[in-house]
Amino acid sequence: MRIVVCGTNFGRTYLAALRDAPDFRLCGILARGSERSQRCAKEYGVPLYTSPAELPDDVEAACVVVGGRINGGPGGTIARQLMARGIHVLQEHPLDEEELAECVRDGRRHRVTYRVNSHYVHLPAVTAFVDAARRLLSAGKPIGVEAQTSFLVLYPLLDILAAALGRLRPIEFAEAVGPGLFRLATGVVGGVPVAIRVQNQLDLADRDNGAHLLHRISLYTAGGHLHLADPAGPVVWYSRLHRPADYDATIDIGQSVDAALDLPLGRVLHPAAASHREVVGTLWPAAVRTAVTQFGTAVVDGTDPMPHAQYHLGVARATRQLADRLGPPELVGSVAPTSLTAYDTLFPKGEPR
Repeated sequence: MRIVVCGTNFGRTYLAALRDAPDFRLCGILARGSERSQRCAKEYGVPLYTSPAELPDDVEAACVVVGGRINGGPGGTIARQLMARGIHVLQEHPLDEEELAECVRDGRRHRVTYRVNSHYVHLPAVTAFVDAARRLLSAGKPIGVEAQTSFLVLYPLLDILAAALGRLRPIEFAEAVGPGLFRLATGVVGGVPVAIRVQNQLDLADRDNGAHLLHRISLYTAGGHLHLADPAGPVVWYSRLHRPADYDATIDIGQSVDAALDLPLGRVLHPAAASHREVVGTLWPAAVRTAVTQFGTAVVDGTDPMPHAQYHLGVARATRQLADRLGPPELVGSVAPTSLTAYDTLFPKGEPR
């Protein structure tokens, strides 16, 4: 399938993904013509186009990795222009509900496949978390979910929660509380009680930086809780400490015959990535490759795109509701990175990293 990538910011991750995608042939980059875009086109040996109208007629599909209206970008407009030419589109999140609905309608009108990629749900640690959560919930009802995230990634958080819980609706949030760095929103997702603490801040000059965390989720059950520390892992199961059945009759509680006391306190289901370099250089392209492969399969099989579209319209609607409950994000300035300094403070130089 002949495919183009639109945008070379996060689009570089898509380019890296397509380098090893056997069912696709990268045949161009659509961008504004910056020096970076020119270098990308040279590196991948493909033409650089600056308008959808310039694309040759044999282009079959496109990955639109350009910010949508919600971020002040033309991503939705570009997607619609491509679909008007009969090109199938995979679009990187987020889009607001209105713009997403416009794209879905245009996909239907032009009889092409239109899909949204929320990215994080395809990372292996998140996949492991979702799989473990579904197995847990097949054995009993969840008690609740506690999550932490940042303003810019509200959309994929709700996508992950819906995947883990098996459904998005019913979903509702109360007004958020708490001043300062984090605000707390409570409600239900998929009918399960949730508490979501959000770093409700935004750096308009550098949107991709400033997040203190991406996604951290704990799913509570009667037997313990399943914890995703980060989209890159680890995923850990923590057994619940419970007073043993023979507590009242035992002199030395440590000698109780209750077998539950011998369970591991925590057990890793999926390890953490070794470094940030592994995350951005290996795991992110692999996750994009998964999304692109699923998109390509849907195109080839002629899968009805509407169930996928209706689901993501629901996620977009829920994201808007959560953002409304949180209130406008606090606008902050760029902060110089101090990751290396912090690391060396905790682990003095000379110790292995």
